[in-house]
Amino acid sequence: MAISFFKPKTDDEQVEDRPIIDLREVNKYYKTAVGDYHALEGVDLQINAGEFVSIIGKSGSGKTTLLNMITGIDRPTTGEVWVNGTGVHKLNENQMARWRGKNLGIVFQFFQLLPMISVIENIMLPMDFCRTYPINERRQRALDLLELVELADHAHKLPTALSGGQQQRVAIARALANDPPVIIADEPTGNLDSKTAESVFALFNDLVAKGKTIIIVTHDSGLAKRTHRTALIADGEIVNEYVAKVMPTLNPSQLLQATKTAKNLTYEAGAMILAEGTNADTFYIVSKGTVEVILPRPNQSDVIALQLGPGKCFGEMEFFHEKKHRASIRASEAGPVEVLAIGYDQLSELLKQSEATQEALRQMANKHSGENLSWRGVSS
Repeated sequence: MAISFFKPKTDDEQVEDRPIIDLREVNKYYKTAVGDYHALEGVDLQINAGEFVSIIGKSGSGKTTLLNMITGIDRPTTGEVWVNGTGVHKLNENQMARWRGKNLGIVFQFFQLLPMISVIENIMLPMDFCRTYPINERRQRALDLLELVELADHAHKLPTALSGGQQQRVAIARALANDPPVIIADEPTGNLDSKTAESVFALFNDLVAKGKTIIIVTHDSGLAKRTHRTALIADGEIVNEYVAKVMPTLNPSQLLQATKTAKNLTYEAGAMILAEGTNADTFYIVSKGTVEVILPRPNQSDVIALQLGPGKCFGEMEFFHEKKHRASIRASEAGPVEVLAIGYDQLSELLKQSEATQEALRQMANKHSGENLSWRGVSS
């Protein structure tokens, strides 16, 4: 099979170190009979080349509107949308159609194949529109793509002669026709049985391994957990992914509350974040870089007992026990650190709304308390 794919540039080849998808303070309002409806509110979302990202949220949360911003189907009321280095929010309609055909492959829940032309002709259409390949190469490329999705034997059938799972594979092949760097899939497995959905998901994984950036919108939280990252949207706002990792038993509204409550703090490499023995009043979640848990040793240099990366937390032990820090915490010398800080009063209000989250954090605190004593050689 002669099929070849776009490969993202290496770090040395990148002119700028920027995400392939970058939404900056995106707001979207729709006018309704009862006034403006705020569909997206201050959305910031960055996705790097080669990531497999899921977007989840209940119906009406803003998932489709967010996708429409990325694909240029709709435009932000305010804010900026950058995809593969292009300001999508700046393009006119003619520019948009050409740009979309070359930069995005879109896979729909209900396939959207043209029923009156053959499978191979469906896959050739994007190439005909964008003229990305010479005319005499397009049919062979379409056949190669069908071989990739294991449907080469069905090239000359009409789409209606294929099963739902086969039609979705054809839709994926069509999305790859112009070798776009980004694939957008809107509920791609929502109309498939579980076995077929699994095979489609495996195909997405293979494409990510070949260098594609894939974003899927899904209601299936189990499927979402298997992607590299999950962006949860609630009431038109993106929930911080690290808040969701640390407190997964909060519901979407509570996670959004926690996201809004948290303050972003940045520390330079090697900077002390808090000192052992000082008063504790804040719960911290690491969002970038690595922090080190430091324990002093008499007449010796301090020891690094533990390192915590993004999605890990500290300060929960002191919340449930004595409100004094039991270790010092500093930013790693490897680079700057960003943390999300939630005051204990605000954390207490959150936990009152979720007994499951309170119990999970309590168990974590008790576990870490025991580890702290063990590091010091004290029996609990």
